[in-house]
Amino acid sequence: MVSDKQFIIILIIVGVGSLGIIIGVVGQGNVRHVQIFYPEKIEQTVAFHDVEGEVRLVGILGVDGKENPTLIMRTSFAYILTVINDGNTEHRLYIDGLEVQTDLLSPGEKETITIFPKEEGVYNYYDKRQTTKLLGQLRAVSVVPSDEFEGIIRDLI
Repeated sequence: MVSDKQFIIILIIVGVGSLGIIIGVVGQGNVRHVQIFYPEKIEQTVAFHDVEGEVRLVGILGVDGKENPTLIMRTSFAYILTVINDGNTEHRLYIDGLEVQTDLLSPGEKETITIFPKEEGVYNYYDKRQTTKLLGQLRAVSVVPSDEFEGIIRDLI
């Protein structure tokens, strides 16, 4: 038979071992009821407007609401752009350099395009119908992971 002293020592060893396993499982993120990482996509919505014969692209969602805004996307992440035609003529958004465009949108129609930028760059976007009219820019930027910082900045993170 096992003495009381040996039984208590075995219980302590089993308890500490179990606690270590629980901490390991929870610490690896296996027991979370919500997602803790940012979704790897950026969503923005813009709309064509016809103002006094001029075409404007206005930011609606994820953009500050300015006319012909500079759109920003992050490299290595999905960039989802919804384009709505709130104008009174047909419009087509064309992004030069990425060779991405929407279908020809009639008034009231919308389309969503998805872009996966691989490298940094600046791309012009146009209203492409019978003629091509420059509206603004789309920028692909790279975000530096915190482990690439050096010096005092690394110490602050």
